[in-house]
Amino acid sequence: MQSSALTVADYLSSLPDDRRVAVQAVRDVFLANLDKGYEEGMQYGMIGYYVPHHIYPAGYHCDRKQPLPFAGLASQKGHMSLYLMGLYMSPGMTDWFQTEWVKAGKKLDMGKACVRFKKVDALALDVLALALQRLPVADYIGIYEANLKK
Repeated sequence: MQSSALTVADYLSSLPDDRRVAVQAVRDVFLANLDKGYEEGMQYGMIGYYVPHHIYPAGYHCDRKQPLPFAGLASQKGHMSLYLMGLYMSPGMTDWFQTEWVKAGKKLDMGKACVRFKKVDALALDVLALALQRLPVADYIGIYEANLKK
């Protein structure tokens, strides 16, 4: 369910209280653990974390006007979601993430690059933090470009 909010603050204020608290808790993990080159803003109707054009001028290959997406955080109709493109594209990273999540004692509801959750307590936030730290901007751009060549 895409939001029409133009800012992260507007997006958060549009959420019901329980969702706002959960999304903010996850957002805090992103903001505390992302490489400083990433930026936060609204992208594709959700909170997005991306490589800005001043770092990667080519932008996203599907829409060059968009900065290169790295991750997203959204409140959907029946759940909340983390979209972790960096994990999905990184060799071995998805396996590492799934293994660490299970070690943390949490049930993982994951598609290819999407982690679905209904409550923040269902998330292994420490594993998310480590995953974010493992993908600095320069590494992510390299992984992205390698995947484009495939």
